[in-house]
Amino acid sequence: MIKHYFTSESVTDGHPDKICDQIADAILDEALRQDPDSHMAVEASIKDDLVMVFGECTTKADIDYEAVALQVIREIGYQEEYHVMTKIAQQSLEITQAVAHDEISAGDQGIMFGYACNETEALMPAPIYYAHKLTKALSDYKKKDARFRPDGKSQVTVEYQDGKVKRIDTIVISAQHTHEMTQEELRDIILSNIVKSVIPRHLMDENTRIYVNPSGSFVLGGSWGDSGTTGRKIVCDSYGGMGRVGGGCFSSKDPSKVDRSAAYYCRYVAKNVVAHGLADRCEVGVAYAIGMSNPVSLLIDTFGTAKVSEEEIYKFVNDNFSFKVKDIITELDLKKPIYRNTTNFGHFGREGFSWERIKSV
Repeated sequence: MIKHYFTSESVTDGHPDKICDQIADAILDEALRQDPDSHMAVEASIKDDLVMVFGECTTKADIDYEAVALQVIREIGYQEEYHVMTKIAQQSLEITQAVAHDEISAGDQGIMFGYACNETEALMPAPIYYAHKLTKALSDYKKKDARFRPDGKSQVTVEYQDGKVKRIDTIVISAQHTHEMTQEELRDIILSNIVKSVIPRHLMDENTRIYVNPSGSFVLGGSWGDSGTTGRKIVCDSYGGMGRVGGGCFSSKDPSKVDRSAAYYCRYVAKNVVAHGLADRCEVGVAYAIGMSNPVSLLIDTFGTAKVSEEEIYKFVNDNFSFKVKDIITELDLKKPIYRNTTNFGHFGREGFSWERIKSV
């Protein structure tokens, strides 16, 4: 029997990097609400009370960037006073001309990957799947108990035996809190209301280690405890380190940016390969060149778990899916203001997104 361990982490909606992801995607949503053909690449950074919103766009939308940023911060749960600086320019004309053909073309070169496996009901790797569930439960709990603040993290280590999930070995949760809460109270609440509500009992045993706020007090958090920037959580956003990571982040980018749309489509294809029983694990990788509609390469890897021949899997993909940029945007219906909802707890493995559908083939 071969035993190994794999660890993934997740962060709450109040983590400073996630604040910036949400600002960027709230701005994108507002642009798409007014102008579905908007091309956006507007990001954010935050430190203490200073928010910087910057980037490029081509849009007919009239956006109050400061108002959007402040609304996002308030909705997360931070009530301090913040100041917003903006530096927004028109998208490069050369890029616009490269993309705006009769047929939509890739807005940049890049490599993208999608992954799926049958370890969980969402066809996601178990470590990131349960790490996201913990941070989602932690983020929700702050609405019930004002002593919990928005910042927080989780980390889950899964023990595998012969490549199959056997048990959860270690759980780490760090939760921002007020001065009024003792570490003993915090631990009791997290064990009873977060961990036990999320982690299946059969995956935990007497040897499972659970660490709650291992650093001790965690009162100073959010942008006051650390700086944040859009796009710094690409491993949390994707598969927790299992499977390859592409070259770019998701948040802030409209669907003409294949860093986002093609990564979503690769997940869609990989998930369908696994869901239709062709393999236990599947990774789909593509690469694009700026101004071109079709990818320059396509790779499908099932890591030796395929139930049919490699030729049959490629035929299944080629017969049922199109990696043309225009076709991706159309099939997944990506010109809608859906993007702020993607930013927290992973872009994959959650219901309600078109790239998580099982396609009739």
